[in-house]
Amino acid sequence: MKKVLCILSLLLLHYFSIYAQIGSTDEQLASQYYQNGEFDKAAIYYEKLYKQRPNDFFYEAYLNSLTQLKDYKAAEKLCKRQLKIGPNKFKYSIDLGIIYRNDGNNSKAQQIFDDLVKKLSANQSTIIQVADAFVEKGEPEMALKTYEKGRKLIKTYPFNLDIAKVYGSLGRNEEMIAEYLTLLQINEGYLQTIQNALARSMSFVENSPQNQLLKQQLLKNIQRYPTKTVYAEMLIWVYIQQKDFANAFLQSKALDRRNKENGTRIISLAGLLTTNNEFELAINAYQYVIEKGKQEPYYQMAKKSLLKVMDKKITSNYDYTNNDLNTLNGLYRSAMDELGLNANTISVARAWANLYAYYLHKPDSAIKLLESVLKVPRITPQLKAECKLDLADILIIKGEIWDAALLYGQVDRAFKYDELGERAKFKNAKVSYYTGNFMWAKAQLDVLKGSTSKLIANDAMNLSMLITDNTGIDTTEYPMILFAKADLLLVQNKISEALTVLDSINLVYPNHALDDEILFLRHKIALKNKEYEKASAFLEKIIENYNYDILADNAVFTLAELQYYHFKNEEKAKELYQKLLFDFPGSLFVVEARKRFRKLRGDEIDNPEDPYFNN
Repeated sequence: MKKVLCILSLLLLHYFSIYAQIGSTDEQLASQYYQNGEFDKAAIYYEKLYKQRPNDFFYEAYLNSLTQLKDYKAAEKLCKRQLKIGPNKFKYSIDLGIIYRNDGNNSKAQQIFDDLVKKLSANQSTIIQVADAFVEKGEPEMALKTYEKGRKLIKTYPFNLDIAKVYGSLGRNEEMIAEYLTLLQINEGYLQTIQNALARSMSFVENSPQNQLLKQQLLKNIQRYPTKTVYAEMLIWVYIQQKDFANAFLQSKALDRRNKENGTRIISLAGLLTTNNEFELAINAYQYVIEKGKQEPYYQMAKKSLLKVMDKKITSNYDYTNNDLNTLNGLYRSAMDELGLNANTISVARAWANLYAYYLHKPDSAIKLLESVLKVPRITPQLKAECKLDLADILIIKGEIWDAALLYGQVDRAFKYDELGERAKFKNAKVSYYTGNFMWAKAQLDVLKGSTSKLIANDAMNLSMLITDNTGIDTTEYPMILFAKADLLLVQNKISEALTVLDSINLVYPNHALDDEILFLRHKIALKNKEYEKASAFLEKIIENYNYDILADNAVFTLAELQYYHFKNEEKAKELYQKLLFDFPGSLFVVEARKRFRKLRGDEIDNPEDPYFNN
């Protein structure tokens, strides 16, 4: 008996296996014919599959095949059969109505649709599903009728978001906007949801019809409901989307005054303005908060942020003057006199030291300031190390190289397995490079190639390659010693001496492997001297003659920045950013180049930046 049962089991397994294979083959053929547009053949197989398994998948495929063949009688029969299987499934009724409509029987189709809406119960989920099915089947007007019925059935859920979406798909923008704004009247908590929906469906070009409609309706609502600040907040958001920052600032100030706020809104907007290089507006915004008085919670933050934005405005612009620098210096002095040197103002002191050292060329003042910072009580070890690196960098400017190396070494040992320590090690390797100790410098740089910081790893690799390519058994190290000396002289702001050394390399060693490096160093010198045309020419020469070398991507990006910020040639800058993206996809500058390119092209991008000093 057991033997018989075993044989029967094997036979059944064999039968089902064959049956499954046949079924699988039918599905493959049906799918292939369907995808190829051979609906007559697809219909034969889907009919067979549907009869075996009348599920939604085979039903949809069979129905679509019959519709494509315009075999509406067979399609009608199929829909009615499916309705008997699932009479409560409204989508089959809609399918039947669509079949009648396609067959020219509009009155019969409309009757089915109207009956379906008429029989709706007070079930939010079902109402949304029916409306979605109407939209999916190309009947958006019926979807609107469904939602209107839903509003009557369910008083607690007005369906504004759903209705607005349908209006948007129909291009009925005025009605779409009205639905969104009505919802804000009911519940202000939907503000972010509505903003997200509008961002996906609208153009915020200043004079676009959609944008004009939205602003008009918002202004009407602001006048109609003066106590409802949500409409003013929405208007500020619209101005920001269209980059109309001046009006965004005006509206933000009005809200701040009306609500007797403490400047939170203005501080947030000022950070956004700084990110978008709207420096004058950002300055005005921070000054507005400062004028509220020292007793306000954001007073100190606004003071520090004002300095940062003014610093950025001057130092990110190639055209700053000595008067600009002196004005900024006076503002730093005034702020530090008022706020004092403490744990909360270290970032201000560091920025001021940076101005002294690199722009006013007063390294002694910078050193004195940083030495005071290092004595501030309760300074964190990390921040103390950062200040030591700042101090060491300035000691190099003064020519006190070994004192700088000592400080770099202290940070390296204290943060051996940290990015901060790796940065110190790289700076110390550069000290060895400046002083001609190339073997020791290269040994340190090769270790740093494995840094977790892409920037450090990339810089270490570049300097290591520079040393490798220009030293060794088959080449004299003297040109490299001269180049490193010129590099150091530039750091120390000894411009004429640096140029003399570079000239001597070109004269004594013409067509040397260092030629592209020399050009890049000459461009840096030209920038320091505000000789922008000359700087541009050096970069163009690198791109033209050394596009295969390691500095090519750097030259392209730097030239793009120069075209954008100094020459104000946006088209040329966009062309160069695009060149970097296509020709140097592995470059460290790709991320920034993509941001700049997309901005110049007019794309909406996110470029978050902390608007405050990081203490």
